[in-house]
Amino acid sequence: QVQLVESGGGLVQPGGSLRLSCAASGSILSIYAMNWYRQGPGKQRELVAGITSGGSTNYADSVKGRFTISRHHAQMTVYLQMNSLKPEDTAVYFCNARIMTMTELNGDYWGQGTQVTVSS
Repeated sequence: QVQLVESGGGLVQPGGSLRLSCAASGSILSIYAMNWYRQGPGKQRELVAGITSGGSTNYADSVKGRFTISRHHAQMTVYLQMNSLKPEDTAVYFCNARIMTMTELNGDYWGQGTQVTVSS
């Protein structure tokens, strides 16, 4: 059984910062990649940022230069540092990971989501 637990969401004013965390736990043999997605009101879920096991990163154009994804391998945790937040960043942010377990070579797992609201 694998769990992804996000934390760090909340209410912040435009221009402010937040740091999201996502910790993976369970019968994990290896984590290939960890990603952050978001789903704003009335919008489809979109990829915000991703990081591979080798440390390669990718970002949505809308967050480049403002968001930074990082990863702590030993703690099986991924972070999303969000700076210069805008109202359009308001969304539920979901952690996603591709994980190898004893019974699944390449499983796709999701966290429960954490709300980020950017408003004055």
